[in-house]
Amino acid sequence: MRFGYHATMCNPAYYGELAKAAEAAGYATFTLPDSICYPKDGDATYPYNDDGTRDFLEGVPFIEPFSLIPYMAALTTKLKFSTSVLKLPIRNPVIVAKQVTSVAVLTGDRFELGVGLSPWKEDFLATETDYTTRGARMEHMINIIRGLETGEYFGYESEFYNFPPIKMCPVSRKPVKILYGSHSEPGLRRAAKIADGWISAGGHMNEIGHMIGRLGDYRKQFGTDDKPFDLQVMGPEVYHPDSVKRLADLGVQEVHAAFRNAYAGGPDHRTIDEMLGQLHDYAENVIQPVNG
Repeated sequence: MRFGYHATMCNPAYYGELAKAAEAAGYATFTLPDSICYPKDGDATYPYNDDGTRDFLEGVPFIEPFSLIPYMAALTTKLKFSTSVLKLPIRNPVIVAKQVTSVAVLTGDRFELGVGLSPWKEDFLATETDYTTRGARMEHMINIIRGLETGEYFGYESEFYNFPPIKMCPVSRKPVKILYGSHSEPGLRRAAKIADGWISAGGHMNEIGHMIGRLGDYRKQFGTDDKPFDLQVMGPEVYHPDSVKRLADLGVQEVHAAFRNAYAGGPDHRTIDEMLGQLHDYAENVIQPVNG
């Protein structure tokens, strides 16, 4: 089992020390969330907490992941970095392809791209992108990223994106793994059809097992079940060795641990020493018993 660390939008001054400590403690991945802004007014429902509000995000310090990851990579040698998850359809796919290839090169191919839909209409208003086509555009966006990361000339024509053949330099030595984050049935179908893996945003064992089963069904339906597919899980089941081992039995390859309930809202008053203590306690009490 691989283990990832999620710092839950902590004090930005802590990221460097946390990255170095996570690598030394045996974590494989440092995963980062994504949010570009907080609206003054909004009426969308958040699908991954109990009350559906986004109040917990107000005043929370999100650092843009394509900027932060190269900084942390320069302080480490083995640690992988990922986004859990990047709101892809509020962005231009050609610009994202340039960011992805640049980060992959700067990290020495220690980068994975986790993507998903934003539930907030306000994100689309702020970036002047279409909300209603966000799901339909995902497959096109991923195709564009994959086409441009080859370093060869690549053009695209569709109802959403049109550009003549272009190429990018430099590009990574190998394709960047693209993982899809969603719990909805359309999202699971999309992950099975077009992604290299799936990221859960939480859930208990029976829920995770059900979604993994649905992913398997869809992969057979789309004929993608013969390709490698990474399953990554975060949430309440990742904090005890026995439940992590049960996740491994379900086929999960990586779990992500966070030590603060961001959904509870309010400022994060943890010191760097407290965060390092949480990181090391988990390594001692979960990572080591699971991996030996």
